This record gives sequence, C-alpha cells and structure tokens, in this order.
Amino acid sequence: MNDTSSQLSLPLQVVAAVRSVVGEGPAALHEPRFRGNEWNYLKECLDSTFVSSVGKFVDRFEHQLAEFTGAARAVAVVNGTAALHVALRMAGVEPGDEVLLPALTFIATANAVSYCGATPHFVDSEETSLGMDAQALREYLNGSTEMRGGHCINRQTGRVIRAMVPMHTFGHPVDIDALLGVAHDFHLQVIEDAAESLGSTIGGRHTGTFGVMGTLSFNGNKTITTGGGGAILTNDPELGARLKHITTTAKIPHRWNFLHDEIGYNYRLPNINAALGCAQLEQLPGFLLSKRQLFDRYAAAFAGVEGMHMVAEPAGRHSNYWLQTLALDEAHAGYRDEILGATNDAGLMTRPVWHLMHRLQPYSSAPCAPVPVAESLERRLLNLPSSAGL
Repeated sequence: MNDTSSQLSLPLQVVAAVRSVVGEGPAALHEPRFRGNEWNYLKECLDSTFVSSVGKFVDRFEHQLAEFTGAARAVAVVNGTAALHVALRMAGVEPGDEVLLPALTFIATANAVSYCGATPHFVDSEETSLGMDAQALREYLNGSTEMRGGHCINRQTGRVIRAMVPMHTFGHPVDIDALLGVAHDFHLQVIEDAAESLGSTIGGRHTGTFGVMGTLSFNGNKTITTGGGGAILTNDPELGARLKHITTTAKIPHRWNFLHDEIGYNYRLPNINAALGCAQLEQLPGFLLSKRQLFDRYAAAFAGVEGMHMVAEPAGRHSNYWLQTLALDEAHAGYRDEILGATNDAGLMTRPVWHLMHRLQPYSSAPCAPVPVAESLERRLLNLPSSAGL
C-alpha cells in the first residue's frame, strides 16, 4: 500500500487493495469463464438430440475426471449434494446414525446427512487449513464416545457415529492423513467433501481420493462448471459400478424392458451438462494457474494492510485457491461488516463465511463439540473476487 492508501480507514484500505488487483469496474465473487469448446460441444450435443441422461459426453466427462484426479472411477451426477447423499448411503450410513462434519461448512454437507435419516454431529476446524481439526477431534471422541461391538457410540445420545466428512474449505486441503488415523482408531468411514477442491492435492494425490469416496461439485461458481452437476470419486471399481447403477434409478440394462432391482435415484448428469464440463476440463490447468497468480497478487496487495492476511495453502499441500480468502486478526474482527459494506458498495462482491451449522435453525439441536476455532473464523473470514478471468 502507498502512503495515501495507508491513511484511509481500514475498510477503504481493503477496497484500495482489491482494486489494485482486479482493476476498475465491478468484480463478481466467482463467475465462470467460457473461452474453449463450450459452444462447439453444446452444438454437437444438440445436433445429436441426446441432451438428457444418455450420450457420449457423460462417458467422456467421467473418464476425463477419473484421469485428472487419479481416481479409479468417477460417476457424474446432477449436483454435489446428490453426490454426497449417495456416497453416504453407499458408505453404510443408516437412519439413526450420526456423521461427523465441520461446523464451518456449507449447509449442503449437513443436508446430505439428513437425507439419509442420520444426524449431523458438528466438530471444530483448525486455523491453518480452515478444515476439520484432527487433534481436537481425537481428544473430543476420546472423552465423549466409547467403542461397543466394533462401533463408535456417542455416550450422550447412544447413537452410532458411522462416518466423518472432512471438507476441503475453499479448496485448501485438510490434514487428511491425521483424519484417516482418527477414522481408523474409531472405526469411521471417511467420505471427503471435495466440492470446492478440484485441482487441490496432498503429496501429489488429488483430494477426494483418500477416503472410501469423495464428492465434487460443478455448480456455476466452482472452478469448472457444468451449470449444475457433481461427481463421486472412488478407487474401488466395484463400488464405482454400484454407484453408477444406483444413480441411474437402479435400472438393469436391457434393449427395451424397464427392470429395476432396487430403489435407486434419478441423479444422472444430463449429457448437455457433461458437454459443457468436457470443454471446461480442457481449460482447467489454465484456470488453476490463473487462480494461483491471483492469490500471489492479493498477497502482495495486502502485505501492507495492518490486521489481516490472505489465507494460504497449508505447508506440504497444494490448493486450487477456489475462493481467495481474507482473514482478519481477532483484534480487527469488528471491522468485518464495515469491510463487506465498503467493498460491495464499490462494486466488489465480497462475502462472509457461512454461518456455523449449529447456529442454523434446522440443526440447532444437533450434537456439537466445542468449536472455538470455528467460531473465531466465522467472525474473521471473508471471500474476495476470485474468478479465473481476473
């Protein structure tokens, strides 16, 4: 920041810093970028008339996703919430179970648990990755659960805690190795919510491929988009085949008969959406490079602004920098809403982090561990304009 900028109020310093990065004019929080084969593939899809759940682009998109992420199988579905719903069910989550989730997440993560008839059980996050804190979780489970019949039992509710869903917040990978250790010791299934982390890796391995399953989202605000869409990743080919079957209404292939062998879901991604996704995947390396460069520019712009810093990828982990995130120091947390007001008044779309799940009416009575770090992050985080086109 120059001397003139440093004399401004803190909210206006933030406006000046963001302007120095994104230039003049309005800036959306995150908008898609269509500079590749989108029109060509969409026209090809329309010309073929296969715009619904059957067509070559669905198969191509799944193959390309598996190749990019290193997963043995990718199954495309209508959105990330549907992906998580099916993954939880296939992991054995049953009505009456509990599933461990970060309190700091988007509501879709908790809703998918509810769709299974299970109960979300919220836990704390860590400052570094903004994701589930493995050490705090282990200490909490040691004090609040017991092992009985090979199951982790919540002493207070008597319910089985069946699984955990680590979420890679804003694309920053969690400490998945430590969380897998907790899951092993407490007999929990791990389903990764990688909705925001396409392109993020841990030791060169893609997020969403460490647990029994991982889920992705391709909503319009994600790193790549299919308009609406999601996918389930797994390294188990048999499980992948089962996922594809149950997400296509459990229909047994036949030339003309409608035979279904169980209750399935009409969750298949339409071919026209997959056509858009194929074009987007071709541009993904460029999107990721642009986002990393955008982070570097923001980090330099905010280096001279007191009381805040950009959230960077944890050491040893590679983030896709989906949403650029500004963290206020605790002493400056009271400025958050003033900053949100000043930036949005200036045409710069910024947003706070989500309300913590246990504060929302649908989940106010759900089990919740002490979450002091999540409560602090809720007060201090805000997202800056993050489009790859910036």
